Amino acid sequence: MRSTRPSVTVRRGRGPRRTSPTVAAVALASALALTATACNGDDNADAKPSASATVAGTGDGKIRIPDDLKQKLKAHGIDIDKWKNGAWKNWNKQDWLREANDFINPIIKGLWDPNRMRHANDPNKGVHDNDISGDQGVTDPTPQPVKAQAVATPYHTNAATSGKVFFDSPEGHMVCSGTVVEDPAHPGKSNLVWTAGHCVHAGKKGGWYRNMAFVPSYNNSGKSADQLQNASRSEIAPYGVWWADAAKTSQQWIDQGGETGGNGASYDYAVIHVTPEQGGSGKSLEETVGGALPVNFDAPAVPKVSSITASGYPEAAPFDGQLLYQCKDKPGRLSINKADPTMYRIGCTMTAGSSGGGWVETGSDGKPALVSNTSIGPVTSGWLAGPRFGDVAKGVYQSVSKKFAGQ
Repeated sequence: MRSTRPSVTVRRGRGPRRTSPTVAAVALASALALTATACNGDDNADAKPSASATVAGTGDGKIRIPDDLKQKLKAHGIDIDKWKNGAWKNWNKQDWLREANDFINPIIKGLWDPNRMRHANDPNKGVHDNDISGDQGVTDPTPQPVKAQAVATPYHTNAATSGKVFFDSPEGHMVCSGTVVEDPAHPGKSNLVWTAGHCVHAGKKGGWYRNMAFVPSYNNSGKSADQLQNASRSEIAPYGVWWADAAKTSQQWIDQGGETGGNGASYDYAVIHVTPEQGGSGKSLEETVGGALPVNFDAPAVPKVSSITASGYPEAAPFDGQLLYQCKDKPGRLSINKADPTMYRIGCTMTAGSSGGGWVETGSDGKPALVSNTSIGPVTSGWLAGPRFGDVAKGVYQSVSKKFAGQ
């Protein structure tokens, strides 16, 4: 797929654009481009409620669309059968579903073939952060670049919860990174994936992206682009293709998010619920990959964090999107808007495509937990920024979990 590239303080997704880092928050706000990962996320109790978009899933690889949503789609002139046969390519403004509850994603079997996955690009968007005493409104000096390190193969052994998020946009096939996370409603059997808001919704000037799917341990054996030219689908997606049957991002991202700059970056996160394209054995995503990460919504202040590890599939040069990389660094702070939660920022040379990838911190108990996702960065790369999770992020997460609690 093709991916757009957001700036390094950008969300890294289908191909995030990056802008050169600046120290001044005002300059950053206008310079940042979004990548395929989430940026700072303001989760204060008084923040706007997050918005959800869900479609009932069955776990058998089929999606059941509620009658009320079918009526909404009909009002937009959308016929589901025609949609599956190519009508989804119509991106006329009036047909681009935008509202939180308008998300639909009918499974189109075989759409994400090896060729389509290899050529997807990354999108641009952003997020917001918590009001943590001592961090609010603070921007630390630009961190030194940290060279991204290739994850040892097989990825299923060394980074089982990581994968790629594929989707279609008006610009073409797109890609972001994502992380399998725990589901409180289904302990040990989660079907939840965390990614950036700009990887699921275009923000204030657009709507929900289409044909969204998650591929865990993409290119598990770490083959080169040349070696993948004639690879089978099972080689590229050994643990299957999982289609989103529900998605939720923050209302802040829907209202404020943009392709460049820091708009909405503090709330640039999303949760999708997935179902296997082929139905399969009845095992959940978590059971299939062998694990899921807990999410920490009590984001620790920067002085209390010794290091954070960010993972993703960078697609912009000098990378090609086929391999999984990680950066490990002690985070600093990035404030784009004093009224918004301060974001985490680390040195990292990952580029577009890494958007939405998980940021993991190991707590005092020795257990790793998701604390952020890639959202933005400079065009020339060198650092990444991500939102800290608070009440708004927690609301996004819980709403998707609760939707499927009885299923």
